Amino acid sequence: MAFILASASPRRMELLGQIGQQPDAVIPANIDETPRLEESPKALASRLALEKAKVVACAHSCDIVLAADTVVACGRRILAKPKNEQDAKRYLTLLSGRRHRVYGGIAVVTPHGARVRSVMTQVTFKRLSPDEIGSYLACDEWRDKAGAYAIQGRAASFVKQINGSYSNVVGLCLYVTEAMLVGSLGSGLNAQD
Repeated sequence: MAFILASASPRRMELLGQIGQQPDAVIPANIDETPRLEESPKALASRLALEKAKVVACAHSCDIVLAADTVVACGRRILAKPKNEQDAKRYLTLLSGRRHRVYGGIAVVTPHGARVRSVMTQVTFKRLSPDEIGSYLACDEWRDKAGAYAIQGRAASFVKQINGSYSNVVGLCLYVTEAMLVGSLGSGLNAQD
């Protein structure tokens, strides 16, 4: 069986490399990521990860497919990838001086079935000055990032406190991912939570 990562995220590739799990192939899954009416951030992250894995698994039914999704939420408000600098500024202003949650959905699909797990990390930002927000926006690191920041980059200086998995905030909880991949090689997969 080949190991396929259903994500184009270079961060997820780097994280998998840290635990010695190098995919044989990278096949991004293009799906509609629009939240459903009244869908919670946790449910959204899990659903999107599973849908991505299943889309790729349809063409690779004899392989192990790993997919993930990251959802940043402030209360029940989902902070998706910003469409433009104005979105990014609004997100960073909202997160300034507040605690928010980062939900990671992780799905593994094999010939034996599918398993999906979710991970939640709480992140607290310091109060950001208009100059700090402006400087961060100018560096373009916010582009293509849920919540408009990259904790592994310059935004690390914004983080006052973190409770939970750091790698989840980067894009993939390594502890849960490793357990799921090791488990997928043994028993059949059919559990969901």
